[in-house]
Amino acid sequence: MKQRDAKFNIGEVVRHRVFPFRGVIFDVDPEFANTDEWWNAIPTEVRPSKDQPFYHLLAENEETEYVAYVSEQNLVSDESGEPLRNPQVYQIFDQNTTGELKPKMSFAH
Repeated sequence: MKQRDAKFNIGEVVRHRVFPFRGVIFDVDPEFANTDEWWNAIPTEVRPSKDQPFYHLLAENEETEYVAYVSEQNLVSDESGEPLRNPQVYQIFDQNTTGELKPKMSFAH
């Protein structure tokens, strides 16, 4: 598989292209790094390619907050400016005066 650079960055707020949720990116895998069980649970007609970046999000929808694992092709930038309500966001990130989320700590893989 050919590795490519991630389009989105840690701390960036994104929305899912199809499903009604949004979140902040807290980690990036250069290509698929989840289980085959997870992969096979995705309906074939909407299953993304494995050879693209996948993002770990502190996600939320209207009902709840959770962690999501999403392919790059299914994400778009969130330009709403709406604050995130997931309580983990502010455990991991600081928000600067311009509203950007910056990690409190730097982690190396």
